[in-house]
Amino acid sequence: MTHAAEPAQPRPAASVPTPAATRAPTAATTTTVPTATYRLQLQPGFTLHDATAAVPYLAALGVSHLHLSPLLEPVPGSAHGYDTVDHGRIAEQLGGEPALRALAAEAHRHGLRLLADVVPNHMAVPAPEHLNRPLWQVLRDGPDSPYARWFDIDWTAQPGPPDAPGRGRVLLPLLGDRLGAVLDQLAVDGDTLRYHDHVLPLRPGTERLALPDLLARQWYRLAWWRLARTELNYRRFFTVNELIAVRVEDPEVFEATHGTLLRMHREGVLDGFRIDHPDGLADPRGYLERLSEATGGAYVVVEKILTGEERLPADWPCAGTTGYDALRRIDGVLTHHAGACRLAGAYEAFLTGAPPDGEPCADPHPALAAARQGRADMTAPEGELAAEVERLARLAARLGAADPAHADHPPQRLRAALRRLLTGYPAYRPYVRPGEPLPEASARQLHEALASDGGPTDATDRFVAALAEGTLGRGPEQDEFAVRFAQTAAAVAAKGVEDTAFYRWNALLSLNEVGGEPAHPGLRPEDFHAWCHYVERHWPHTMTVLSTHDTKRSADARARLAVLAEQPEAWAAEAAAWSTAAGHGPAARFDPDSDWLLWQTLVAAWPATPERLVAAVLKAAREAKVHTSWTTQNVRFERALADRVHAVFGNPGLLPRIEGYVAALAPYARCNTLAAALLHLTVPGVPDLYQGSEEPLYTLVDPDNRRAVDLGALAVRLTDSATARAGDLAREKLHLTTTALHLRRTRPLGAHRPLTAVGPAAGHLLAFGRGPDVLTVVTRLPYGLARDGGWRGTELHLPTGGEWTDALTGRPVPSGPVLVKDLLADLPVALLTRRGAA
Repeated sequence: MTHAAEPAQPRPAASVPTPAATRAPTAATTTTVPTATYRLQLQPGFTLHDATAAVPYLAALGVSHLHLSPLLEPVPGSAHGYDTVDHGRIAEQLGGEPALRALAAEAHRHGLRLLADVVPNHMAVPAPEHLNRPLWQVLRDGPDSPYARWFDIDWTAQPGPPDAPGRGRVLLPLLGDRLGAVLDQLAVDGDTLRYHDHVLPLRPGTERLALPDLLARQWYRLAWWRLARTELNYRRFFTVNELIAVRVEDPEVFEATHGTLLRMHREGVLDGFRIDHPDGLADPRGYLERLSEATGGAYVVVEKILTGEERLPADWPCAGTTGYDALRRIDGVLTHHAGACRLAGAYEAFLTGAPPDGEPCADPHPALAAARQGRADMTAPEGELAAEVERLARLAARLGAADPAHADHPPQRLRAALRRLLTGYPAYRPYVRPGEPLPEASARQLHEALASDGGPTDATDRFVAALAEGTLGRGPEQDEFAVRFAQTAAAVAAKGVEDTAFYRWNALLSLNEVGGEPAHPGLRPEDFHAWCHYVERHWPHTMTVLSTHDTKRSADARARLAVLAEQPEAWAAEAAAWSTAAGHGPAARFDPDSDWLLWQTLVAAWPATPERLVAAVLKAAREAKVHTSWTTQNVRFERALADRVHAVFGNPGLLPRIEGYVAALAPYARCNTLAAALLHLTVPGVPDLYQGSEEPLYTLVDPDNRRAVDLGALAVRLTDSATARAGDLAREKLHLTTTALHLRRTRPLGAHRPLTAVGPAAGHLLAFGRGPDVLTVVTRLPYGLARDGGWRGTELHLPTGGEWTDALTGRPVPSGPVLVKDLLADLPVALLTRRGAA
């Protein structure tokens, strides 16, 4: 319980300019930059009242800001908040605006501030539909509704009612079967139409018509849910029919959907924002410019997924990304490249029963082939994003017909050209802004997409590519095509790669993470340092993360899996032995990939209940869409998969072997866990800690990773975390986390300066300074280090100028050359500090 709400305190005078302030074309301003943030997943089981009770603990932990999941009114019972129904209210299920103000007041008393997750891209299509009043009015009044401009609806795609056939209708794919099969389940109730939990508005004047005529006269067309793939005419969040896209590029829509959050910012309740899925927006830069102007340059980060060496557009007025690019680099430098490649070969052999053909990491890499196939599946004629491709094809056909110079492109060729571009696009999307030159990076990516399959191009391919580039002149439909292509490309990338391919190619599951590159495992220390220098120069206040509500496996689960890359042959033999011990049941005969996935999932999440494992492997199988899927479930296959998981837990010979293997990995996984945690907290940027990750956290894909965390218990353990206790990784990680967080709060970290060890095991040490008086030292690839005999005289030269202290152990360390075995005698990492830092 919390006390009564108190007025939020005004924000303190700004002290550090953000990139948003320095880059935005609006008036310059300054804002408070976090030293570290802590992500809280608000839900009915963990409300704003619970967050308020946790403030003293989070302040003692050492963060500067609480990072809150979406706050606006969602569908009742929502466990995540990304399904907004009312932008005018703070969620009542979380405690409403009074509870948010109480949280802000308590946070301010402890020196903390609040960041909020913003969902600008979409709203829920709820049941009952009246929960979303703007959508309700559009369904009732059609294109004449003042809210019609809110939603990204292609009114031309569906014929309108008999009295307005050219006005169009909205397809609502919510019926459980074809319309004729469910007519008896539809009921008129006054001025509404009911179908199970759905309550839909009736067009005024149609209430007394016979049911067939009544249905025909509505501004919406009720349809079987399976028609969404090919006939849907509103843009969605990816492939989720229940989330309809909002046209936030319209200034009036922006004001209406952001008014409450902006008011909370003006009144000092909120200090900054995380922007969900900016690649779904028509104009990400324009959106950020408008937000920067409205907030005076508040701290803003964007959930932009950077692919490969892609860079965040320099003209975006924000502080940086939400940090998946940091996750990839930190995981990468702790992953053995050559071992991961050998593991890929062992994986292929496990699947086929034959030795791998060629070098496992050579091009064309099977992970790249899986990604391409995943994209192709999305855009195929019956693919999950076929309706989005069809919308683009209609636009292209109209544009071609309107200009004799571009006429006579057959519809099938237009669709094929679109599929070719979308399948081959090497990043999430191009950043076309009608009326401006196409960014060089986007032009290069579109060229790569056109040439990606190695085949010849024809006039239709070039026509569609020019439309995507926006180089065929200006006009409402030309502009719309370029913008819609970019938005569709983002959906194809997210669903085709991260939500399909990353569940199909499973050699090392820790590589298949948001923003990951499984075809390029591992990262050389020199490349890691180069990335740190880049961030420091260009995005010094960007977020960095290791675990989030969207990661498929938490950081500590991935830390265990990374050890497998150091012992690929031993792991392959172990996996084969486990499959033999489990017996060759139906699931194994169906798909050996399921076994490989199951065994690595067990290692990652151990100890885990059968229920958690079943949920994770079933979701993986459905997302892979090979033997089963969300929309076409193979009941026999899924039952066999679940039975296999339960059989493992009932196998008295296998379970102890799995437990013993995880125990054997533990010393090396401990090194990886502590190394990743210290890197996360000391590399350039603003570390964002996920709830509960200050101790070891072995969670799987959502909803497993969104469960409420007992912060009260963590508060108790924090009080004595500095007391050393052998074998207590939870105590070690919590102590490391709070020590590094308080260091960040008490002194600014300076320039990133790589340090290089000397000696036979130098490659197993990663070290750098942050200014002259803070040093980070971590062990990497610990299994190989132990196998080769340890540090063996390897030295690290600590900068002179005064004695150092290891902040984690309190031990003094002299400057100059030190033996690494002595420096890391107690822990596999060290955080060295000395007096004199500003």
